[in-house]
Amino acid sequence: MGNPTAFLTIHRQEAGYRPIHDRIHDFGEVEQTLNSKDRRTQASRCMDCGVPFCHWACPLGNKPPEWNDALYKGDYELAYRLLNATNPFPEFTGRVCPALCEKACVLNLVMHEPVTNREDEAAITEMAFQENFVRVDKPERNGRKVAVVGSGPAGLSAAYYLNRAGYSVTVLERNEAAGGLLRYGIPNFKLNKAIIDRRLAVLEQEGIVFRYGQTVDETSLPPGFDAYVIATGTPTARDLDIPGRKLKGVYFALEMLAQQNRVLAGMEFGKDELVNAKGKDVLVIGGGDTGSDCIGTAHRQGCKSVTQIEIMPKPVEGFTDPKSPWPNWPRTLKTTSSHEEGCTRRWNINSLEFVGKDGRLTGVRVQEIEWKPDPEGGRPVMVAKGKPEVIKADMALLAMGFLKPSHAKLPANVFVTGDAASGASLVVRAIAAGKQTAKDVDRFLNGE
Repeated sequence: MGNPTAFLTIHRQEAGYRPIHDRIHDFGEVEQTLNSKDRRTQASRCMDCGVPFCHWACPLGNKPPEWNDALYKGDYELAYRLLNATNPFPEFTGRVCPALCEKACVLNLVMHEPVTNREDEAAITEMAFQENFVRVDKPERNGRKVAVVGSGPAGLSAAYYLNRAGYSVTVLERNEAAGGLLRYGIPNFKLNKAIIDRRLAVLEQEGIVFRYGQTVDETSLPPGFDAYVIATGTPTARDLDIPGRKLKGVYFALEMLAQQNRVLAGMEFGKDELVNAKGKDVLVIGGGDTGSDCIGTAHRQGCKSVTQIEIMPKPVEGFTDPKSPWPNWPRTLKTTSSHEEGCTRRWNINSLEFVGKDGRLTGVRVQEIEWKPDPEGGRPVMVAKGKPEVIKADMALLAMGFLKPSHAKLPANVFVTGDAASGASLVVRAIAAGKQTAKDVDRFLNGE
């Protein structure tokens, strides 16, 4: 620890976002960066705790005290080596990770000012690419082949580690480009797709083969491989089966998000195919990150208004959650950059019916509810409160999560990983799952 008293005298400083009036007119990344001096100063706040709860909280086992110390001392190459030793894609997590490590930081407990680990991680990686610290590693091949089905964060992680172990890895992807939800679910204003392409170029130079437009049935896998990794994510979104669901103007969130990302990549769609919020009153059903991404996208498309409703109660406000105390993740109210751009947010709202005219959506009939304890000790009971109302909406976006996929009984040499195994989760957890699956494949093929 280069500066043992920095945390006592230096406050947390975040880079912040571009001004709202500027950022809502484009899809450029909203987050700004600190200058190198301020970034190193922020890294100096890490206390190098005897028990590093940040390391405990990170699914990848990242070691912030070590690479923050290297960053503070200006040794960006060492910082990247330490970071990359546990995280194959720190440029992704440095942008979209909720930073479990920061919530578990001791400084978050004592002063609610954790070390800026996520921003530090992104800064280290950007410098590494800028200064050519990111090396292309071409391992000696062991003569065995592995197919990875799906190229989201779990698939890319499994491919990365299997390739490093000497396997000839082929990634089979049904879309036209790799990345999974990194590319087709997360908006460009959070993760510019050039960041994904930059890493893919390194993976290809290291020998990983990518094949696109490949629809693979896990019960009839292509021959010629010694093992297979199924990393197809959670492709089925949770639907809302209420009257009026077929009205024009009701979409799954990813229908909007994926199409917008494809438009930005140069793909063209017919007028009748476009899922666009321009001039519309938009209702987002679902209070999570996907719903937030819909809000930001709707603003950039030129919507008239955005309302977000959530069936669950409003989370507690502030830094702490009595039901999930430090160092666990606190379930507190989250306000994203998209929410700051303008949005009416409501909780304890149940959707009853999509209302329309001439086949097009005009509103959604909803009911305010409250949750009461089940006398028999089961899940809380939803009870109607007040009278139903209609929220005006020309577009409704369903952002209620994804269904956990089921799988047929698979042969011993087929491994399921990431969201395909666990159900929808975080990017960092998917990367960690792919890392573990690569180890499992290696042990299996070596008879362990």
